[in-house]
Amino acid sequence: MFSWINLILQLANLCSSASIRDMQQSRARLFKEYKEVQREKVADPDIQLVCDETNIFKWTALIKGPSETPYEGGVFQLAFAVPENYPLQPPQVRFLTKIFHPNVHFKTGEICLDILKNAWSPAWTLQSVCRAIIALMAHPEADSPLNCDSGNLLRSGDVRGFNSMARMYTRLAAMPKKG
Repeated sequence: MFSWINLILQLANLCSSASIRDMQQSRARLFKEYKEVQREKVADPDIQLVCDETNIFKWTALIKGPSETPYEGGVFQLAFAVPENYPLQPPQVRFLTKIFHPNVHFKTGEICLDILKNAWSPAWTLQSVCRAIIALMAHPEADSPLNCDSGNLLRSGDVRGFNSMARMYTRLAAMPKKG
């Protein structure tokens, strides 16, 4: 559970320079998003966003694999590193759970998604970024792969091979172990 005392202490440590003002605005925005996430927990059961107890600029998320995809049944963990001038700049988001997907680097978890790069808008929230990542999981873009093996399977038309590999990695890395 998020510690209100830590948040208050973080807010109390602010000074009066321009970069500190940006950081204050970022903290206020993140605090607003935190409160919104608490209200929406039941409304969006596919996403569980959690703020680090000691640093409001670090978040994690658990997202459910979209239905009717090879990721269905899996739960994938994401790490968010939010910049101090958020929401003017996008958060850095990566998969902590291994995933076989053309737009996710297999080793680092880096995600190739336009809204995390050049199409970012301050209107996006951490919650909406999670929704966009779930949509990307359901609709991979094989033409801009970070995982070439995955992208090559889709580009060559081997959807069955792609689905088989993605399902295997989902079972190995994103599903609870039985027994």
